[in-house]
Amino acid sequence: MSEHLPPSAARVQEALRAHNAPFRVVEMPASTRTAQEAAAAIGCSVPQIAKSILFRGAATGKAILVIASGTNRVDEKLVAARAGEPLAKASADFVRESTGYVIGGVPPIGFPQPIETWIDADLLQFTEVWAAAGTPFAVFSLDPNALAGLTGGTVVQVSRAAS
Repeated sequence: MSEHLPPSAARVQEALRAHNAPFRVVEMPASTRTAQEAAAAIGCSVPQIAKSILFRGAATGKAILVIASGTNRVDEKLVAARAGEPLAKASADFVRESTGYVIGGVPPIGFPQPIETWIDADLLQFTEVWAAAGTPFAVFSLDPNALAGLTGGTVVQVSRAAS
């Protein structure tokens, strides 16, 4: 199965296998780099995209991952309060070094070392969500209730309601 996937996507499939997760990485013919592109390529709604956004802890320099619903804008102050430090923007190099993947293909799992992870509670309203799988063309679908177990993350509100 994973032998036909690009190496980055195959690493995600192996991480899923290591967790005994029944989810399968697939390559799409169109880009899935953004939540909008992914939803269009997959044929699902944008909120069903579980986008991985990496921040750098401003005090510690550690990687902090937020897995957010595709339409939600992460409220950095909310996440910073949970993480116990302000958040800084992660450079492309920092993302690659911390996760082993390039921006546009960062999955929620399969990292060289554990990453502090916060999962958007809004994802739990769906029976199926889609996440990046290592490349800007690879994705996998999963039950959002499996995210915490797969990632070691904590489910929280990551955005404020629109006023």
